[in-house]
Amino acid sequence: MEGCEMDEERLQIKHDLRIWQRPIFPRQDSDPPTTPVLELKDVSLSIQAGDEEQFLLMQVSVHLPHGHFAAIIGPSGCGKSTLLKVVAGIKEHGSGEIHWKGRDVMTDGDLDPHEIGYVPQFSIAHELLTVAECIESTLRLRVAGQSGEELDARIAKVLTDVGLDEIADRRVSLLSGGQKRRLAMAMEMVSSPSLLLCDEVTSGLDPKSEDEIVHLMHDISRTDKRIVLSVTHSLQHVALYDSVIVLYQGHLVYHATPKLLTHYFGITNPAELYPRLAERKAGEWHRSWEKYRASYYEQSALPPIVAAPADAKSENTETSEEEEIERLRKIVEEKEKSSLEKNDGAGDDGTEKSDTVRPGPFAQFGVLLARRWKLFFRDRGQVILQAALLFGFPFLVVIFAFDGLPQVKGLVADGGANLLERARQEAVALQQIAKTGTLVSGLIMFQVILLALMGSNNSAREVAGERNLFEKEKFAGLSPFAYVASKVTFLGMLVLAQSLWMTVFVNMIVGFQGDFLVQVMSLFLVNAAITSVCLGISSWMKSAEQSSLLSIYLVGFQLPLSGAVLALPKLLAPVTQVFIASFWGWSGFIRSMENTRYYDAIKQIAQTEPAGGTLCMLVLSAHVVIGLFFAYTGCKNSRWE
Repeated sequence: MEGCEMDEERLQIKHDLRIWQRPIFPRQDSDPPTTPVLELKDVSLSIQAGDEEQFLLMQVSVHLPHGHFAAIIGPSGCGKSTLLKVVAGIKEHGSGEIHWKGRDVMTDGDLDPHEIGYVPQFSIAHELLTVAECIESTLRLRVAGQSGEELDARIAKVLTDVGLDEIADRRVSLLSGGQKRRLAMAMEMVSSPSLLLCDEVTSGLDPKSEDEIVHLMHDISRTDKRIVLSVTHSLQHVALYDSVIVLYQGHLVYHATPKLLTHYFGITNPAELYPRLAERKAGEWHRSWEKYRASYYEQSALPPIVAAPADAKSENTETSEEEEIERLRKIVEEKEKSSLEKNDGAGDDGTEKSDTVRPGPFAQFGVLLARRWKLFFRDRGQVILQAALLFGFPFLVVIFAFDGLPQVKGLVADGGANLLERARQEAVALQQIAKTGTLVSGLIMFQVILLALMGSNNSAREVAGERNLFEKEKFAGLSPFAYVASKVTFLGMLVLAQSLWMTVFVNMIVGFQGDFLVQVMSLFLVNAAITSVCLGISSWMKSAEQSSLLSIYLVGFQLPLSGAVLALPKLLAPVTQVFIASFWGWSGFIRSMENTRYYDAIKQIAQTEPAGGTLCMLVLSAHVVIGLFFAYTGCKNSRWE
């Protein structure tokens, strides 16, 4: 500058010195760089788009220290949320390394659920619970060994920290958007995570609420040396962040303090950033940042990034983007091979353990079951619907039986009458046997189909309707076994009540003969089979609407494919009936009357031979087991949106 030798003492921040049209500044007064806690080293992620490989992230390298508040910004579709999910472990990166407190999360063990908190874009609270109940439920699911006093104290502290203490008894459905975001962060803070990831938590909020949420995240980062990483599209509060990570088309193009952002991009205010990015290709921005990153990291007091080995990156700065993509493809292939080898003999050494003790599956099961019953009784519409099905469906069966009741009851001859009278009764019975057999068989199938409808209604939306919330709780350490077990127990109680009352009420009015316990078991198992299968469907479907539609189709095909009403072709019947629960429920009920005239009447008119009673129980039990298997595997698999 003016022919003078430059050094840090003489070069002041007011000088806008540019080399190759890039500003270079001396180090500002700040604390020296600290040891990185979260390190991303050349992280890349790609997906297969047809015959081509499309990179969502390319060579993202970021270092963050303790007690740091960082923003991930960039135009829509640039990979912000993808990067956050890679850090969280929701998506697995294809190449590169992620280190947490010095350990590689891929080889040395991922973050413990208590070390990380993740606040997604969607709501993670049940609408029918109060604010305090949401915090309590989350705390009981994540932290074990809390006495009643400790639990209350911890809930009170969390509510106070996020400013929700005055509305602790308000239901979630009555909260504003900003209050729901506060609640989401409060639910993550119950386990005191060292890393808090927030995905678009200010999206859709009014300016006042947005300002409050950003300041809350800032305050959270200042306690317990916590790192808070927030994805945002808004640039309104960029000055509050300790550093800003800018992504453009999957490339890292800047990571330093907000103060240096405008100087680096040559803009007057942050609002001009996105139009400025569009002026150059993403690869060019990335290579430019690689040149000046060390200087800006030093200025921002960020932990330095060690340069990659010479063989990892080309010394030619003009390397084309096609060559970079080809190089990354080779790295991804090598990583996939090494990952398979490591998985064969992986162990847990070197994993840092959290002091927080997670509840076991049985403790989580108790919390989930109590919460499910609380939600059930607070949902008036659901309570009314279940009551209508429980009492209305059996009454509907009886209504259809009224006209034929004299025939049904008259089918039983009086054993105490003389021989002549008994002969007369049998003659009358033979004349009515066809009509009576049809009526009895129809009433049994009617009960079976109505219970199948109840089963579909019981579980079609049980998992799919709260899938996002479940995925969030599973991410935080919830056992899929505990979750499925709580659902099975809740639904089992409904199935038992529905099946038992159907059998008792109809038999009380109609007076079916036979083994009552076998009849109860037949109806219980057919209801349980449909409920279990629909629960499995609900666990695999992406939405509650898809699950409900498929479950309705399942019930709709029960009657025509059972063969109990219309005979199926001989080649088709064995193939379809094994999958049709209604056929086995109908057969099991009929077999319970094997030593009565009802059975003889039905056998005279039935075009399909009822299966054996023991076989019916075994097949229906197999349906239940298969449904539960699919329910568990569906819940165990990740299905993040």
